[in-house]
Amino acid sequence: MYKHILIPTDGSPISTEALKKALDFAREIGAKATVLVVMEPLQVMTLNPTGMEVAYAEYDRFNNEAADRILADAKEAAKQHMVACETVKLDSGDTAKTIVETAEKNNCDLIAMASHGRSGFKAFMLGSVTMKVLANSKTPVLVYR
Repeated sequence: MYKHILIPTDGSPISTEALKKALDFAREIGAKATVLVVMEPLQVMTLNPTGMEVAYAEYDRFNNEAADRILADAKEAAKQHMVACETVKLDSGDTAKTIVETAEKNNCDLIAMASHGRSGFKAFMLGSVTMKVLANSKTPVLVYR
């Protein structure tokens, strides 16, 4: 069975619920977990970049603090579920690719993640990280809805 589960999360309610279910599953099968937060860079299109350094710095600070809170909560949840857990925080403009690469790098044999349930036009325009992971991962993916 699975021995090492990668659990990507963004801290949203559905992602947090998937984290809890994945930790339950990990406990049941005796697997360890790695919880991943991927921080996307601020992308701004402007004709006048003056003063953007402050906006980028503030965004990075806020993003790092949020990721640290998410990972601390995940670590606590893993402790409550009695699951050995590591946490990883990475910067990337391509979340799905980072998830797939992190699973491979850490020898994870399962990726357990939430589906944000976008459909129709929203899914087409925004894309789906989950769909991209499913399409590009050699590692099995368990999707929580």
